[in-house]
Amino acid sequence: MEQTDQIIEKFKYCLYSRKSTESEERQILSIDSQIKEMLQLAEKEGLDILAIKRESHSAKEARCRPVFNELLEDIKQEKYNAILTWAPDRLSRNGGDLGALVDLMDQGKLKEIRTFGQRFTDNPNEKFLLMILGSQAKLENDHRGINVKRGLRTRVEMGLWPGVAPIGYLNQKRIDKKCQVILDPERAHVVKKIFEKMAYEKWSGRKIYNWLRFELNFKTKGNKWVALSGVYRMLQSPFYYGTFEYPKESSNWYQGKHQPIIDQSLFDKVQEQLKRDHIVRESREFAFTKMIVCGLCGSGITAEEKYKKLRDGTTRKYTYYGCTRSRDRQCKNKYIQEEELIKQLLGVIDKVDINELGMKHKLDEEIKRFNKFQNTIMGNSDKQKSPNDVDVRTYAKYLLQEGSIIEKRELLANLKGRIVYTDKKITLAD
Repeated sequence: MEQTDQIIEKFKYCLYSRKSTESEERQILSIDSQIKEMLQLAEKEGLDILAIKRESHSAKEARCRPVFNELLEDIKQEKYNAILTWAPDRLSRNGGDLGALVDLMDQGKLKEIRTFGQRFTDNPNEKFLLMILGSQAKLENDHRGINVKRGLRTRVEMGLWPGVAPIGYLNQKRIDKKCQVILDPERAHVVKKIFEKMAYEKWSGRKIYNWLRFELNFKTKGNKWVALSGVYRMLQSPFYYGTFEYPKESSNWYQGKHQPIIDQSLFDKVQEQLKRDHIVRESREFAFTKMIVCGLCGSGITAEEKYKKLRDGTTRKYTYYGCTRSRDRQCKNKYIQEEELIKQLLGVIDKVDINELGMKHKLDEEIKRFNKFQNTIMGNSDKQKSPNDVDVRTYAKYLLQEGSIIEKRELLANLKGRIVYTDKKITLAD
């Protein structure tokens, strides 16, 4: 009898391990433990492992796992034709990713999925079982989501806060007091002072921010500074007088069981002061905004104030200019201090045609005003000046350093060309 050679296809396995992110699966093996078990299985059964891929993203949503997507692409390019994993739910807990695996099987590119206790090949019954197990995992996720929402709704109806405690409070760590918050003995009294300083002393949010950081050295429980936006969120949170909205912007309000730090009348006074503070912040202008463009992305230039506590105990204010990043959120243009910016603008004025400055008429008016002051108030008619006594360029430099915001902008508006800022350098472009 003629003997024929039997062709046995050798599977090329990729070991895929995903960390569980669901709280109900905390008892499941860690990634390292899964890999150890799978490698022992591979050695026992002689499986050819070409690569090991690890991932920590949730499998509840389709196409949201970069490593899994990379695995699918590698299978399409025939780098691997088999997958070794701990269990089917490590691969998929949604219909989209499960369908992608089955499609690869139908195309003959994915020959086998091997788990710790099961084996799935391009066989109708085995693919059907794989889909049932994947669908079961999705069903568990859906039910879990419903149960979690139901549990949260029950807790908020009881007046319990379901999230991380706001600044001034601490989450109870006892299991029998889940979602209960208590006053933070280190920070609650500071939170109350924040509201009082806004309501009674008319402090602005910026002043409160500087007070917290540079005078009190105040930090959150996580040892982080409170941002200016965080100060405003605190001042606008009704949680501090005992009520809260959940979910946010749902118009579902609940009376909390936590101890209030302030009363509602103080909160209402703060809201009135916040409206006035907002108006003041909106009216705050900087001299050189809207006059300069970013040389890297073409966006405008904005400004902000920073405060630094000095060794002698005083606080100094600094104004920084930088790109708004309106055209490129990743723009890397650096910030520059206002003093350095003015210094470079003075250099620009030295280089331009004096007729571009457009200050001759304004200089004449200033000299007339000075002469009138000498005559009327001082009685020194012999000390009157002539327009020829003052250089227009010198006067323009004076305005750039000491003039009003309007005067500075008028001066720069007369320059022919755009003022461009790139990495701490000012240039005048045609």
